[in-house]
Amino acid sequence: MILRAAAVAAVILSGGVYASVAHGPDRPVARLPLGDLPCAVDRWQCTGDTPLDRKTLAVLGVDDYVNRAYRDQALQTIGVYIGYYGSQRQGASIHSPQNCLPGSGWQPVAASRTTIEGAGVSLPVNKYIVQKGLERQVVLYWYQGRGRAVANEYVNKFRLMLDQATLHRSDGALVRIVSPVAGTGDGALQQASASADQFARALYPRLTPYLP
Repeated sequence: MILRAAAVAAVILSGGVYASVAHGPDRPVARLPLGDLPCAVDRWQCTGDTPLDRKTLAVLGVDDYVNRAYRDQALQTIGVYIGYYGSQRQGASIHSPQNCLPGSGWQPVAASRTTIEGAGVSLPVNKYIVQKGLERQVVLYWYQGRGRAVANEYVNKFRLMLDQATLHRSDGALVRIVSPVAGTGDGALQQASASADQFARALYPRLTPYLP
């Protein structure tokens, strides 16, 4: 009984210590604005940014973002959205594409979690095939910040809690890549998927100055 009471007291005490530390102010982090993201990413060149409207920005609650289209010489288009949160302590948090995509009319028809390897990159990602009417897209997304990339939403939240206490940081970002499927066959789907993977592999090493 005494040992059990001592264990309970230790848990309560450690919880109190964690709460006092985790709710302290965030440590300032130096970073570059996402608008300065390179226009040239490997074989892709940017074709323009699309600003989000005020209502969307109010819902997302981001502190910085980029919403940009890229295109290669084969005219394969890639859409990139990165939403950055300087702090996630006061209710602002990353919105999962699992909720946002259906809300905009895109229904998932396949979902998986995989790792993109190659060229010194090992990047965990969520991969979705989504459809709206006859249109299809390949969507990759992951969570990045505080020195790591994570695909699993729950692991990301757990590590956020730890980093609040140990690093005094709660900043982070969602990185989402969209590759439209140009055609109805499996070959077109495979091409769009390969392009998404290749772009993610090229983009990821360039993100550290913007998402430290």
